[in-house]
Amino acid sequence: MGTRQEEECWFCRQAGKAVRMKIAVIGQSLFGQEVYKELRKDSHTIVGVFTIPDKDGKADPLATEAEKDGVPVFKFPRWRVKGKAIPEVVAQYKATGAELNVLPFCSQFIPMEVIDHPKHGSIIYHPSLLPRHRGASAINWTLIHGDKKGGFTVFWADDGLDTGPILLQRECDVEPNDTVNTIYKRFLFPEGVKGTVEAVRLIAEGKAPRITQPQEGATYECIQKKDNSKIDWNQSAEALHNWIRGNDKVPGAWADIDGQKVTFYGSTLVDNSSAAKGQPLEIPGASKPGIITKAGLVLFGNDNKALLVKNLQFEDGKMIAAAQYYSSGSSTAVELTEEEKVFAEQMKAVWKSILSNVTRIEDSTDFFKSGAASMDVVSATSRSKSFLLSTLFLTLRVYPWFIAVVRLVEEVKLQASSCQLQNEDVYMNTTFQEFIQMCIRKLRGEDDKEELVVDYVEKNINNMTIKMPHQLFINGEFVDADGGKTYKTINPTDGMAICDVSLAQISDVDKAVAAAKEAFEEGEWGKMNPRDRGRLIYQLADLMEEHQEELATIEAIDSGAVYTLALKTHVGMSIQTFRYFAGWCDKIQGSTIPINQARPNRNLTFTKKEPIGVCAIVIPWNYPLMMLAWKTAACLAAGNTVVLKPAQVTPLTALKFAELAARAGLPKGVINILPGSGALVGQRLSDHPDVRKLGFTGSTEIGKHIMKSCAVSNVKKVSLELGGKSPLIIFSDCDMDKAVRMGMSSVFFNKGENCIAAGRLFVEDTIHDQFVKRVVEEVKKMKIGDPLDRSTDHGPQNHKAHLDKLVEYCQNGVKEGATLVCGGKQVQRPGFFFEPTVFTDVGDHMFIAIEESFGPIMIISKFQCGEVDDVLRRANATEYGLASGVITRDISKALYVSERLHAGTVFVNTYNKTDVASPFGGFKQSGFGKDLGQEALNEYLRTKAVTIEY
Repeated sequence: MGTRQEEECWFCRQAGKAVRMKIAVIGQSLFGQEVYKELRKDSHTIVGVFTIPDKDGKADPLATEAEKDGVPVFKFPRWRVKGKAIPEVVAQYKATGAELNVLPFCSQFIPMEVIDHPKHGSIIYHPSLLPRHRGASAINWTLIHGDKKGGFTVFWADDGLDTGPILLQRECDVEPNDTVNTIYKRFLFPEGVKGTVEAVRLIAEGKAPRITQPQEGATYECIQKKDNSKIDWNQSAEALHNWIRGNDKVPGAWADIDGQKVTFYGSTLVDNSSAAKGQPLEIPGASKPGIITKAGLVLFGNDNKALLVKNLQFEDGKMIAAAQYYSSGSSTAVELTEEEKVFAEQMKAVWKSILSNVTRIEDSTDFFKSGAASMDVVSATSRSKSFLLSTLFLTLRVYPWFIAVVRLVEEVKLQASSCQLQNEDVYMNTTFQEFIQMCIRKLRGEDDKEELVVDYVEKNINNMTIKMPHQLFINGEFVDADGGKTYKTINPTDGMAICDVSLAQISDVDKAVAAAKEAFEEGEWGKMNPRDRGRLIYQLADLMEEHQEELATIEAIDSGAVYTLALKTHVGMSIQTFRYFAGWCDKIQGSTIPINQARPNRNLTFTKKEPIGVCAIVIPWNYPLMMLAWKTAACLAAGNTVVLKPAQVTPLTALKFAELAARAGLPKGVINILPGSGALVGQRLSDHPDVRKLGFTGSTEIGKHIMKSCAVSNVKKVSLELGGKSPLIIFSDCDMDKAVRMGMSSVFFNKGENCIAAGRLFVEDTIHDQFVKRVVEEVKKMKIGDPLDRSTDHGPQNHKAHLDKLVEYCQNGVKEGATLVCGGKQVQRPGFFFEPTVFTDVGDHMFIAIEESFGPIMIISKFQCGEVDDVLRRANATEYGLASGVITRDISKALYVSERLHAGTVFVNTYNKTDVASPFGGFKQSGFGKDLGQEALNEYLRTKAVTIEY
């Protein structure tokens, strides 16, 4: 085509008129359907669709789409007989007047009389970078050979086999654990559709090249079938992995084990194979026995490196999780309720609609053996001067049962949205009875298909047996830290070790972030309906409630929290938080915005609230479970995934929470828990390029460092809840009983280990002495002791270093001239106990007036009667602004003071009154961002504006 014609084509496009051609689409499948739809959008005239005959009364998707549009559809069983074209078939084709043949996916042999007939010839899509991997199993061989680059080619048909001139190629990276399915879904399907349509545009515009395929690098491999997919064990682990994934799902790489053919699926390369624990499995020909572990089957290459196989399939078609190879494979059948029987009948009707050749669905009916996998397979002999295009999954042999499985999964979702199936659920439960039992267990939350393996530390304490996980939780599994590193977590009541806990390393952080990223981008969580996400979070809250006494007991022995307080606040508010945010899941929404119209056209602008992605959460040790809940619940409700670092000294309730989250059905990778040091784990999370948000509660000093790291790494979104020195102002017109009660609570609640604790009390001089006397009387009544004793008021401080800091803090107060009224010393008993302390005569310049103690130390200063503005000045003379309080009977004074206090929370005639629906966060160097309430969701969402012109 000359320059003038190119200019005319360009002018036509600028005028909004696409260059049109008469096209015959020859092929089948969803891929062919998408190409057909896109060609019609480009205003081409589809003069005919040539596809395969209906199977069991069901038309191919391409045929269905074309018939809906009124396009002529031809369903020839064959185009040739004994190697010669059928004249009547060729004549019907030629009558369409096609100017170009497009073969997006074709399983039939098309004679050269058809290929060469159109003015522009014929183009074919092939899923490899030609000339490499010619033939019908191109995707398989790309993986089998371990190619680092894959892709597709659109080429001009000639009389060879995948040897025609190249029109267009697109390449992609092949990931180490890619399978035919993943690379097809990620690139070959979506980009293949675009590439095929782009090739047609180039032809229409006269710009389509014809690049002769080079001989160098050309390969042709055979079609992968079951009989040639047996595993050769005399290879490296990487070669074994490539062979297994290259044959996954069809035909399936197999080996003889215990006298039968066993097929391997879901291979990944793994590290630290020497640490694999489990039962050996003898495999004839292998360099060493495999190991059945809780994660799957570990296999070894002749280089002693390892790979992990997730699923196994036996000759009868039954698939199991490899980890269950030695288990009985049977479980007690659940008895169906009347409602569940109705669901079973609905599923029976679904099976009948898919297995149309089966007259009656029995409990023993096998989904695959009864027709879901049946399809006429075309012989592959005498290929010269004919074309067999290979795409999807190893030509048409995968396609029919894959579609059947997808349809079944979607039908279940329509009948019961809470029953979230994966394709593998069908492969592993092939008979109707197995399928129904699996669905019912999922609906009841009892699905144990993949048993969660927990190496518990058990203790008989507090009139119960508590079971505590102690390993890292990564990608749905409890695992040892890299190198098996551990540390001891200490019970502050007696200073003795509770247990050894895995100590996360940088490599563990990377694994957890990768798992969270995959769960967000590729997993079920990222695709889940928000209402279903809320249902899972509700289930998690219910499980937490079932285990609330156990959680409170763990919290008491790990953090020193008094059991009654742990039960009500640490655990109770955590449950409330998850329930509150579960209700928000399906109420996160954007808005429509009126903008200036682009006349004569019009515009629509709307916003979407979207999850951010992988979020890191770093929490403190004072409320281990509650701080986890405050941040994690909002994060999950927004649709993100989480990597959480609990405080190194209090990891146990976070790990128990991870167990409950897994049992509640949250998908793998959504929650990951990494006990470890802040300098290592926290720093890596701050620096990690795949973490998009970090929420932190802790000291201002560390918060500043985190903020800097997040900025330098990838400008992460950050929310910080930092230190405080919250003022409580008590006026002389107060209710004295209430003032004493609130004053005590404001300082001594949770042993003073409370971020919003009143760090300084300002008491009007006319009531100062009376207030101090009453407070000291109450302090002396406080019982210090074992936090599991129901009569205990005051438990141990969280850890030894903090206790030592409190002793030093009080010594500084005395040195500077403050009056130590009571306390100020460590209690002489085992453990980390500190006396509730009261200081008076505290000057504004003193260390204890400026710095936070984070302990049970009441700092009291006088202010002169009536000097409201002066006491406000003194209260605000701090770089912190987390919380504050005022106690007075004068509502005007209360409002005046509350308006002028520089703090994120102001309590009036109360203190510590937080609620899951009320936003919580500070000003100034107490940080920014909010926990709790609707505002907390914004910390874990991003707003996208979309503008449409029409």
